[in-house]
Order: sequence, then structure tokens, then C-alpha cells
Amino acid sequence: MDKIFLSELKIDTVIGIFEWERRIRQTVVVDLEMSADIAKAAATDDVADTLNYKSIAKRVQKFVAKSSFQLVETLAEHIAAIIRDEFSVSWVKVRVNKPGAIRGSKAVGVEIERGEQSN
Repeated sequence: MDKIFLSELKIDTVIGIFEWERRIRQTVVVDLEMSADIAKAAATDDVADTLNYKSIAKRVQKFVAKSSFQLVETLAEHIAAIIRDEFSVSWVKVRVNKPGAIRGSKAVGVEIERGEQSN
């Protein structure tokens, strides 16, 4: 399986369970891996023949910036659904973390995989 990845997409959003978190914007960091058959794009050298990661990044940035979930788990599920539904991706891995959420830790978060991997 070929994969296209997007690493460390930083987006400010409202996220968290505490009252003070509901009043501010915090940065979340999103990492994506998506299944894609890149053979045609490699042969044609044409962006129309591949998964356009710029379009995906813009869509995820817009969605996350406007969202206000309590849990990173919920945010990750919604991101996975958008990628699978709107970009016809059969398998996606989504990692969402909140830098500095726990004192002494660089970041905490979740990683989910949705869909079927093909070999």
C-alpha cells in the first residue's frame, strides 16, 4: 500500500473539558497518513492523478479551527470521517495531540486508524 502523509499540522482551536479551556484557543498538532495508489501520478507527473494533500490540509485546518470539542478523541474521529468521505480515502491514520497539556510531558493525544488497509 502506498501512503501519503502530512506531518505536524498546527491548528488553533477550542478543545478541552475544563471551563478555562472553553474560553481560549489552544494549538493541536495533527498528523495524517492516508492510503493512496500513487503509481498513476508517478507515471504521469500530474497532481490530478494523486491525492491532493494541500486540499486535505486546508479542509482539516478549516474544520479544526471552527470546531470546539471537549475531547481529542472526538476531534480525531471527525477528521478521519472527513478524509474518508470527502476525499475517497479507504484508510487513514489520524494522530491529534495537545502540546503541553500535561506538565512534564511534551504532548498527549490519540492516534486512530479507520478503514481497510490494502496491500
